[in-house]
Amino acid sequence: MQKMHKLLLGLILVLSSTFATHAQKVALKTNLLYDATTTFNLGMEFGLSPKWTLDVSANYNPWTFDNNQKWKHWMVQPEARYWLCEKFNGHFFGFHFLGGQYNAGNIDTSLKFLGNDFSGLKDNRYEGWFAGAGISYGYSWILGKHWNFEAEIGIGYAYTRYDRYDCAKCGDKNGKGFHNYVGPTKAALSLVYVF
Repeated sequence: MQKMHKLLLGLILVLSSTFATHAQKVALKTNLLYDATTTFNLGMEFGLSPKWTLDVSANYNPWTFDNNQKWKHWMVQPEARYWLCEKFNGHFFGFHFLGGQYNAGNIDTSLKFLGNDFSGLKDNRYEGWFAGAGISYGYSWILGKHWNFEAEIGIGYAYTRYDRYDCAKCGDKNGKGFHNYVGPTKAALSLVYVF
C-alpha cells in the first residue's frame, strides 16, 4: 500500500506540472465526505477548453482502528467534465474511471445495499482490487474570488476480485472470488481553490 501511495502522489505531481497555472485553468480540491471518513484525498482539475476540464482525484485510507477494524484502501478516479455554462461554475456532467485496492474486515454491520451484503465483514477480511467507470452530475457554486463549493453524485459499474481470510487479523485464506457492482461510484461535497 505504501508504494501505491507514493505512485499516486507522483501521478498527481506529474499531471499538475504539465499544465500552466493561469487564471481559472487549475483548481485544487478536497472532498469533505472522504475527510469525514478519515480518508486522505486530494483532487486537481485542469481546464482543457472553455467547457471541458479534467478532474483527477486520489484517495488513501491507511488506518486500522480499535479491535483491528479496517477499511484500508487507495483509489484513483480521473474524470472528464463538460460544463453547461463555463468551466468551474454551475452545472456539469462527467464520465469517470475508478481503480484501486482495499483491505477491509472486522466491521460489525448488517448493511445490505444494491445486492451487496456487508455482513461478511464481521468475521472475514477481504483483500483485493477493483476497476470501473461511471457517469456523474454536479454543480459548483462560486464562494469568492478563488473559492468554490462543489457537489457531485455518480453512478456506474465496478468489477472487483478479492481473497477472503478467516479472521480480521491473522486468519488463513478461505476463499477468493469476484463481484460485479452497479450503483453509486462517486459522491462528493468538495471545497475547491481555483488558481
